[in-house]
Amino acid sequence: MAKFKMIDIAANLTDGMFKGIYNGKQYHVSDIAEVLKRAWEAGVERIIVTGGSLKESKEALAIAETDGRLFCTVGVHPTRCKEFEESGNPEHYFQELVSLAKEGVQNGKVVAIGECGLDYDRLQFCPADVQRQYFEKQFELADALRLPMFLHMRAAGKDFCDIIEQNRHRFISGVAHSFTGCAEDRDQLLKFDNLFIGINGCSLKTVENLQVLAGIPLERMMIETDAPYCEIRSTHAGAHYIKSVWSSKKKEKYDPGCTVKNRNEPCFVRQVLEVVAGQRGIEDVGSLAKTLYANTCRVFFPHDLDTMAGVVLGDDCNI
Repeated sequence: MAKFKMIDIAANLTDGMFKGIYNGKQYHVSDIAEVLKRAWEAGVERIIVTGGSLKESKEALAIAETDGRLFCTVGVHPTRCKEFEESGNPEHYFQELVSLAKEGVQNGKVVAIGECGLDYDRLQFCPADVQRQYFEKQFELADALRLPMFLHMRAAGKDFCDIIEQNRHRFISGVAHSFTGCAEDRDQLLKFDNLFIGINGCSLKTVENLQVLAGIPLERMMIETDAPYCEIRSTHAGAHYIKSVWSSKKKEKYDPGCTVKNRNEPCFVRQVLEVVAGQRGIEDVGSLAKTLYANTCRVFFPHDLDTMAGVVLGDDCNI
């Protein structure tokens, strides 16, 4: 397996599946160590662990502190924004986020604010007005700490872009991760010169998805897994471009030397890279990997561009 340097910008390592728990039932022991081992062996050099609530952000930071190659975000996912008000003191909840983010920045572990944004596909979890209120609130955090934003947009393109436009002076850069939108959504995001688009298995399901992907400039793209979700399945339109495979077993027959069937994990970010290369007709996958790696460093690891990106970057970056 040829080695490519990659960064998985989105891994939900706080999820119970990585503790062996599926739908509330224990099937196997916690296996984050094995998951990370496969990732490092596949060429993943860094992983950003996603925080989606105050509690989850604390867990993400704790995980990030276990390995020098792990980093994390701090923020509240749109479907969980009711937590601000359910806490009984929204401002206190927000200040706890501020304190946690500051601690993580000081430790060199928190690299973005998020996951935050709008999700109108799942309004049963949080009303749209509450989502909008606390999406805007989290720009305060990004502005105060001068951090990029790790963004979520589902079926909310207009409202999302309106809020980004109103607050574009309050954040330095960001990525709209796990992008599954249409061509119009893509083009609206690309109008913001400090925004990148994150691609994972959910971005590669259909022929239409691949057509939308074709219109994303490589210099504005990042790759991710969103593990344990968003794996590339054999039925996905881009699956035939995959070259790297791992042995897998069902959770009921857990084997630490194999991946768990139907559970995504960071090593599979390599498959996302392969699908992007295949869809674009790019034969030099290593060159593509360098471009995507450099994009990620520009946003999340700007001080490491020369030493970590492994490429010469131009002076035309708008961030």
